[in-house]
Amino acid sequence: MTSHVHAPVLFRECLDALAIKPDGVYVDGTFGRGGHSAGILAHLGVQGRLVAFDQDAQAIAFGQAKFADDKRVAFVHANFAELASRLIEPVDGILLDLGVSSPQLDNADRGFSFMQKGPLDMRMNTNAGLTLAERLAQTSLDELTWVLKTYGEEKFARRIATAVLSAQQAGVLTDTLSLAEVIAQAQPVKDKYKHPATRSFQALRIWVNDELGVLQRVLSDAIDQLKPGGRLAVISFHSLEDRLVKQFFRDQSRGRYDDALRQVVTEPRVKSLGKVFPSLAETEQNPRARSAILRVVERLN
Repeated sequence: MTSHVHAPVLFRECLDALAIKPDGVYVDGTFGRGGHSAGILAHLGVQGRLVAFDQDAQAIAFGQAKFADDKRVAFVHANFAELASRLIEPVDGILLDLGVSSPQLDNADRGFSFMQKGPLDMRMNTNAGLTLAERLAQTSLDELTWVLKTYGEEKFARRIATAVLSAQQAGVLTDTLSLAEVIAQAQPVKDKYKHPATRSFQALRIWVNDELGVLQRVLSDAIDQLKPGGRLAVISFHSLEDRLVKQFFRDQSRGRYDDALRQVVTEPRVKSLGKVFPSLAETEQNPRARSAILRVVERLN
């Protein structure tokens, strides 16, 4: 198994946000390489417990080996969207670290990187779902344009979609590097601070893994699984994720008043504990932390 040096983003801030109780029960919804999980375990006593989810089989295997002797940890090989059906009791805190993990990005065989040659895959769970290549073979120009525009906020979405599908139909789209090159060639204007395939690769990854749909489904379930006073902490890495989390937290922290009935019809479920950004020191040490935002809410009684 390949070894990775992995720096968990907003590590101290996440632990502070969860306000960990020594005998509490906590969920790491995105185990990755276990950085945040290790921090949670360090604050738990012998009665405390951690449930670690990950849809990546490699991450689960890594975790089971790393924490083989720690009986406080239970691993669940599943997307965190299954959180509600997999947990057997309310918990004291849930952490969701969204997006692709550093080991996934660094492993060319996973197909996430436009800087390394890899297969057109992009699945976070390699045992389920269609690969990127299979999706491209089935999609239409209109759908791919929508994906690039919506999930990548790509200004030249239709132009890029046309080029990608033409290359796919011609049989020259063979790996991630050829895809990145097609995207770069289709870009009429280049951003000197960003690789021309950055937005498109983000969009394709979100599409393959239904990341925003999964996030929408899990947020409400996560609140339901918290004990009163329990906390949900979510780290987002791009504006689409953060906008969704921000809106959900805002809506859940407000009661809804019905003017016709002249009464409150929905009580607030949570109170917001604000947002946190990485420090300058962290972003200098770990450039991937630059876009991270941590938002935290606490369940009300």
